[in-house]
Amino acid sequence: MTEFILNQKKIVTDILPTTVLLDFIRREQKLTGTKEGCREGDCGACTVLIGELINNKIHYKTVNSCLVPIGSVHRKHIITIEGLTENGSLTPIQNALVDEGGTQCGFCTPGFVVSMTSYFINNKNYDVQKAINTIGGNVCRCTGYHGIIRSLNRTAELLNSADGKSHLEKLISANIIPEYFKKIPKQLKEIKSAKFKIEKPKYLIGGGTDLYVQKWEDIVNSKSLIIVDKKISNEIIKKENEIIIGASVTIEDFITNKTIKKYFPQIEEQLELFGSLPIRNKATIAGNIVNASPIGDLTNILLTLNSKVHLEGKKKRIIPLENFYLGYKLLNKKKNEIVTKITFEIPPKNFQFNFEKVSKRTYLDIASVNSSIGILVKDNIIQDVRISAGGVAPIPLYLKSTSEFLTNKELTSQNVKEATQIAFSEISPISDARGSAEYKKLLLRQLIYAHFILLFPDKINAEELL
Repeated sequence: MTEFILNQKKIVTDILPTTVLLDFIRREQKLTGTKEGCREGDCGACTVLIGELINNKIHYKTVNSCLVPIGSVHRKHIITIEGLTENGSLTPIQNALVDEGGTQCGFCTPGFVVSMTSYFINNKNYDVQKAINTIGGNVCRCTGYHGIIRSLNRTAELLNSADGKSHLEKLISANIIPEYFKKIPKQLKEIKSAKFKIEKPKYLIGGGTDLYVQKWEDIVNSKSLIIVDKKISNEIIKKENEIIIGASVTIEDFITNKTIKKYFPQIEEQLELFGSLPIRNKATIAGNIVNASPIGDLTNILLTLNSKVHLEGKKKRIIPLENFYLGYKLLNKKKNEIVTKITFEIPPKNFQFNFEKVSKRTYLDIASVNSSIGILVKDNIIQDVRISAGGVAPIPLYLKSTSEFLTNKELTSQNVKEATQIAFSEISPISDARGSAEYKKLLLRQLIYAHFILLFPDKINAEELL
């Protein structure tokens, strides 16, 4: 049985845990404000809020309900557009959208309202750019977005003048959220933990953001499925000289984690190019790795960090990530094995890191080519370096020969130029919708140049690389 709170209503259902939340909301509960659009997590029309009780405090985040298996929302609070008001009147966010010309056909509007509400729930101090990033997963083809941004600004002014000692009280006072939100933590505590007992599962799902796009009909109709939801560690731990990342850690948790940001200060900004916020809220580290996309952004980064994959089956084993990929979508992993964690050593002092990505669209798009570098330079000598590349081979690629060539070399423009020639010998790009093989080859060269120009502007002259 799956139990959760849907708006104000307690749901107890024996529906297959693989059922897509969007379908349950619309077809079983007749809450049709949540729209069905792309069913791929791209348009944001189906956005809902999910609240989870963590350390006696409820945390809300946006997700694409078209990619969420209902079994994963056990003991959680789901809020649709209908749940943002108790009396059927418009919320201040909805009123602002009307007054500021932020809606036309209206199909996308419920998703925008939910995402905008999420921003104000999770942020006490208004930052317009962060607010825009929060709605980055919602697509509108009518308004041009300026009316929506004006609506954000107007709502922020209203909330700023609202009464209330706590942030929650201010939100309720301003009618951003209804008063019943106060009762939800107690109601969630009364729901017992889920017990899904399924032998020989056909799929093991982390976030499901890719599987539910590729194989959703197969998954929905499958009874042999385990929903992975906090059963595998979702923690990031610093232990001695190592960082340990649980397999269920989401992309958003990874890039906003204090330990990760300490060693990689630009990681949050760089990985904002990794899908939208609702996707990052669900997609997991292990899922990104096991998906084995040759252009996976996070895999690219983890290769540069010389990460190791921890597997558990009949036995436990540890594999360097660079040895995990045997061919296109072919893994060094047995059928009965699961990824439990990913580890890498804490970077040394003066270590520098950079990630670059080129795609047809800046946001919400997969890479044509991407690349990462981790490098340590002392007295102008490259003591250690690892460069990875995506989109130029059947697998996520660690450029071993290129990295070995640069190690112990002087940091000069000439050596960087020579390194790109070695990189060309390691890659095998193909022509496809994202560009010709020759174009991707040149892109990789430019991204390698970009790493060095950005990290060492006083040492590497762009003109000398021409």
